[in-house]
Amino acid sequence: MKALIMAAGYGTRLEPLTLAVPKPMVPIVNKPCMQHNLELLRRNGIREAVVNIHYHPEQITNYFQDGDDFGINLAYSFEETLLGTAGGVSQMAKVSGGIDDTFLVLSSDALTDINLRKMIAFHKSKKALVTIALSMVTDPSHFGVAVLDKEGRIGAFTEKPKREEAPSKLANTGIYIFEPQILDMIPKGKFCDFGCDLFPKLIAKKAPIYGYQMVEYWSDVGGLIPYIKANYDAMMGNVRIFIPGKKVSSGVWVGKNCEIDESVEFEGCVIVGDRSEVRSGARLKNVVLGDRCLVGDESALEGSIVWSDTYISRKIRIKESVIGNWCHIGEGVIIDKDSIISNRCQIRKGTHIKETTRLKPNEIL
Repeated sequence: MKALIMAAGYGTRLEPLTLAVPKPMVPIVNKPCMQHNLELLRRNGIREAVVNIHYHPEQITNYFQDGDDFGINLAYSFEETLLGTAGGVSQMAKVSGGIDDTFLVLSSDALTDINLRKMIAFHKSKKALVTIALSMVTDPSHFGVAVLDKEGRIGAFTEKPKREEAPSKLANTGIYIFEPQILDMIPKGKFCDFGCDLFPKLIAKKAPIYGYQMVEYWSDVGGLIPYIKANYDAMMGNVRIFIPGKKVSSGVWVGKNCEIDESVEFEGCVIVGDRSEVRSGARLKNVVLGDRCLVGDESALEGSIVWSDTYISRKIRIKESVIGNWCHIGEGVIIDKDSIISNRCQIRKGTHIKETTRLKPNEIL
């Protein structure tokens, strides 16, 4: 079976982090989100995929290349102008050399451990044209929402309803199984979206569209709090993914060639990336520390994600925030919760970053 992977979006809800990085490349437990999805495909026996790209496309192609290092044969469909989810799938199908059998569509920027084999079996048992993976959510206003009958057939589909007007809490996860006939129903060379355009029309025509209700983990990783939670869920084992590094104790993973002073305190779940250094008296609680990072003496990090190649000086306090790549955090800096420090930022000695601060790439404070 072929997979078509949607990776062309902007990831606006994770700005300003995604001003410099496409959302599929945003790391979760020190690996790009898209890498977790390629590993999901491999676990389910899928070895061939096409990826649509648009925003910072070179970051995706330079990292994944032809997919050989990840056990997947990858091709790319570049969209100079965004075509929408359905339009993008139509173009990817052409790049793949044509599709004449059941195929899978998967978002590259969500985290899940869905059993795709079971979803495919459900799709075939229903003789469906379309099967949409659905996940129960608390707030459906950010998603397409489906209403199912007792057989699992979708009778109504509403895109991003107001929370109080949502007909259900079953959210479209962006994971689809399609029969190849769907490609003939997508307008050629025009913007077309599954949720806003195609699905409502097909449902109105009573096409066989079914909803597969997931019992597995799924997060759209939309926004700072869900992003941090997705990392924590991975460390807690709430989602079945591969965490890099050696597990040295319950909830602690340490990468290759690290230097960690014997006085360092780890609490909760902690990941330390390859070739990172954590110096004397530092304390890390529920933290992901990227590759080639340094945490200075007597610094304390809690509930935070630090991307690779970042320098954190001594006596730093960081709480429930995200620090991007190639940042320099000076001595005595305090970063209050729910803050984002984007790539290549510099924070001078003694600066106090108030909560919910958003620093764009290359800012200096």
